[in-house]
Amino acid sequence: MSDGARVIVGVSGSLHSLTALHRAADEARDRGAVLVPVLAWTPAGGEYNYRLRPCPPLLRAWQALADARLDQALEEAFGGLPAGVRVEPLVVRGEVGPVLTALADRPDDLLVVGAGRHGTLRTTVRRLFQGGSVSRYCLARARCTVLAVPPSDLQADLRALRRGVDLRELDGLVAARAARAA
Repeated sequence: MSDGARVIVGVSGSLHSLTALHRAADEARDRGAVLVPVLAWTPAGGEYNYRLRPCPPLLRAWQALADARLDQALEEAFGGLPAGVRVEPLVVRGEVGPVLTALADRPDDLLVVGAGRHGTLRTTVRRLFQGGSVSRYCLARARCTVLAVPPSDLQADLRALRRGVDLRELDGLVAARAARAA
C-alpha cells in the first residue's frame, strides 16, 4: 500500500455521487490508497442563518442525519464498506467544494467528484445561487489531481422511467446505445 496515498470522494447519497463513489473505490484499490468518502453538510438555511439563531440540539440532529446519510450511501453502493480497500469515512460541516479541496491537500491525493449533465434551468439556478457546480469548483481550486466522473448512462434511463416514458420506448433507447457502443 502506498504510504499516505488517499482517494477522496464527495458523497451526497444521490445516484450521481454513488457512481463517483464506485469509481473512487476502484481507483483506491488500484493505487493501494485509502478511500475517504466525504459528506459535507451545512445547517438548514445556511451558516449565516444558524449563526443568527443557534440551536445546539438542532445542530446535533443535523450532524446525526449527515452521519446516517453517509452510512446509507455506503450501504446502497456496496452493502456496507467496500471490500479490498481501507475506508475512512468522514462527515464535515461546511460547503462541499471548499471542504473537498481543503481535505485533498497533498500532491499524491486523488479527488473524485461527480461531473453532472444538468438541464439549462438547473445549471442557471446553481450558478446564480450557489456559485457554480462542485466539480468546477474543485477542478479550479484543488492542489491535487481531480477525476470528474460523468453520470452513468443508467441514470438517464432512470430519469426516463420517472417521467413515465413507455418502457418500449426505453428498449429502443437501450438498443440504440448498445449499437453506438459496438
